[in-house]
Amino acid sequence: MVVEMVTPLWRPTLAPEKGDEGYEKPRRETKILAEGWRLTDAHAPFQVETVWEKNVPVTMRDGCQIFIDIFRPNKTTGGKVPALLAWSPYGKSACHTGGFNPLDMIPGRMGVPRNRLSGFEKFEAPDPAEWTARGYAIINPDPRGTYDSEGDIHHFGDVEANDGYDTIEYLARLSWCNGKVALVGNSWLGIVQWFIAATQPPHLSCIAPLEGAADLYRDILCRGGIPQVPFWDFLSGLLRGRNHQEDVIGMLERYPLMNEYWENKRAQMSKITVPAYVLASYSTFLHTFGSFRGFMEIKHPKKWLRVHPTQEWHDLYQKSTNDELQKFFDFYTKDISNGWEDTPKARVSLLRYNKEPLTNLPFPDWPIPRTQAQTFFLHNDNVLSEEPAASTATLSYMSDVPFRQEDADSEELCFVHTFLKPCALIGSARALLYVSCEQGTDMDVFVQIRKADSTGKVLQNINIPDDARKICKMPEPVDLVNPLVYLGPTGCLRASHRALDQRLSHQWWPEHDYSSKKPIIPGEIVELDIGLWQTGIYFEAGEKLILKIAGHNMTLAEFPNLRGGMRNFNQGKHTVHVGGSYASQLTIPTVPAI
Repeated sequence: MVVEMVTPLWRPTLAPEKGDEGYEKPRRETKILAEGWRLTDAHAPFQVETVWEKNVPVTMRDGCQIFIDIFRPNKTTGGKVPALLAWSPYGKSACHTGGFNPLDMIPGRMGVPRNRLSGFEKFEAPDPAEWTARGYAIINPDPRGTYDSEGDIHHFGDVEANDGYDTIEYLARLSWCNGKVALVGNSWLGIVQWFIAATQPPHLSCIAPLEGAADLYRDILCRGGIPQVPFWDFLSGLLRGRNHQEDVIGMLERYPLMNEYWENKRAQMSKITVPAYVLASYSTFLHTFGSFRGFMEIKHPKKWLRVHPTQEWHDLYQKSTNDELQKFFDFYTKDISNGWEDTPKARVSLLRYNKEPLTNLPFPDWPIPRTQAQTFFLHNDNVLSEEPAASTATLSYMSDVPFRQEDADSEELCFVHTFLKPCALIGSARALLYVSCEQGTDMDVFVQIRKADSTGKVLQNINIPDDARKICKMPEPVDLVNPLVYLGPTGCLRASHRALDQRLSHQWWPEHDYSSKKPIIPGEIVELDIGLWQTGIYFEAGEKLILKIAGHNMTLAEFPNLRGGMRNFNQGKHTVHVGGSYASQLTIPTVPAI
């Protein structure tokens, strides 16, 4: 691989809004929040008397100063307490001190009632009103460049990892801390854990990445070599601070190929040495692959994977989730003998779409050791068969039609297989396709697996349980956005990146070489090996698996205002070649005897 020296680009960051409490001047102060104190009658109360230290300055190794808030129990029977560090640029609290809270952007708040939370929780982080009662200090930082912290915002990589290291070591020395610090949180808070933990801070006891991508280029911005930037552009526009932030979208436009900059945005899980509680789900557009890769690439055995059947924000604030997290943290930060290490290494949930999911099925590892590969061949009559088609045929779709990501787009080829006996699809499927295009020297191909019932009705999985939707008065039918509705696993590939990266590919995943491009010739038939992200779907006898192929992204948009925001790079007609020497096929991972 050719290593290219690059200099990061920067973009402005929004200044904190006038009137944001705590962000007009970072004044340090300490408050005592009494047991039962609450922000408003609509918020959850603090369950024990809590010390709130506001705007504590922490100096990084290069002299940059950031500010953190500390919430800790005022009285503990066990003396000193561990610290749980929730690292993200989203503000020190969701409601009270200028932070933002996308839960309020979705009707029904993802099934999380407002009175479940205190308003002092950092978005996608534990609630201090709950966790101080569990005997922990919650640390909510404004990292470098956010709000009044000095410097510029970095989107992962070495700088943010080193800042996390320095903050952990600072916390471990404080008088109330027992010397043990853990990382916890979802999304950005999960992603950054991979990077910080890989630096091996001496006082980091364990991590709990509750769903986190692990490679900014391959997982998020340029999956399959195809730029997909509307969500990250939206997110970057929400970040607040006094200076600048990395312009990762500008970097992708200037440096679309893999280079040292993008490699620095890929977490090195093999360097993580502390115990890890890894959470995953299928419903996220961002984090699924990183969660599973993190579990697989951590080399030591003290790691556990739980795959839940809902949406990440919903699961984050369930009492059962926090009870289990506490058991994990108690074992590794308080040395409490509670049998945690007897927990099954992998617990996996399977979606059934038209029925309640199967949850927490225990397995000794991931990928599940008894996984078997089952291959279906594409046929001219739009079926998937275990038998190859004898004669060559072609099927086509227009690749450049407008699309809205609302599960109603046109020009999508469909191939159907009906299961004669129950089947559990668990893991990453692969589509090996022979495709050509009429125009241009490149093409983007998208694939998706869907489930249909025995009548052929194509199903959608609602990510929020029925009882939670009712409690939160979520409008029905729910809005067709990705956090609320899961359609099925997807994969994509730009044809010029069809060469495999042998370093990163394995039996269940074909990773591609993004360091160079190999153009195609109009009419040339090329082989595309496309991996689909991990999923878990249970099919009853008579139910159907559908493989969809199109020239556009078939996931739902993350939020309504992002619909129609993705650019269609393609031109004209794409043709899929099946049968004979062009054995286009789908291979799925199945686990028998579920």
